Amino acid sequence: MCELMSIAAAIVFTAVFLIRRRNGADASAERTVALAFWGASLMWAVDCVHALVAEGELLDLSADDARLGAVVVAAGLVAYAALRLRRRISSHA
Repeated sequence: MCELMSIAAAIVFTAVFLIRRRNGADASAERTVALAFWGASLMWAVDCVHALVAEGELLDLSADDARLGAVVVAAGLVAYAALRLRRRISSHA
């Protein structure tokens, strides 16, 4: 489940990055968070392949894995908020 959640978050932040960049806005925070989610997705893809080979199960759809995915998405959103806040503070200084 955390794999699916991180891929969804990566796609959303990539789309937001592309839209903001096309509109001429500073999209560095979106790019950073999108890359972080793509990195997490890649890491979990390797984990999923390992689980498939070792246990015969590709995705873990348990409640614990869903909670882990929610924590990772929440951490990404906190990082995004911090990056946007830092950019806003530095642009007013």
